[in-house]
Amino acid sequence: MTSYRARVVVDTNVVFEGLTKQGGACGLIVEAWLGGLFIPCLSNALAYEYLDVLTRKLSPARWENTRLLYQEMLNEAEFTTIHYRWRPISKDPGDDHIIDTAMNAAAAVVTSNLKDFKLAESQLGLKVLPPLDFVLYLTRNTP
Repeated sequence: MTSYRARVVVDTNVVFEGLTKQGGACGLIVEAWLGGLFIPCLSNALAYEYLDVLTRKLSPARWENTRLLYQEMLNEAEFTTIHYRWRPISKDPGDDHIIDTAMNAAAAVVTSNLKDFKLAESQLGLKVLPPLDFVLYLTRNTP
């Protein structure tokens, strides 16, 4: 029997917190990503945003310690081609590429920034979850 794995776009704020803070829902999401418990969907733009934020906000030594983990995360991800864009749909134009990735990948979004995704949620039917809700989903739906 094949088990269903959720398709998810993980916002940069969740990835950053998951890679830099011990414990918590975001850290569990990074562990679940690396453990293959869901299908992380990325676009090139989102992968570059992860890289930009990590290299700007981490010290060179901390980035060096995190780099291999970041590369492993990219290796586990499914890259999504953006065929159609829904713009502008977010209060923050910097989040539009996340919505585009999720809609093109038929995926949900996991973010700590729910307010900027309200319009996409109501008008496009995009599923948006805070990190803790996604962790709870995984605990209930992972064999």
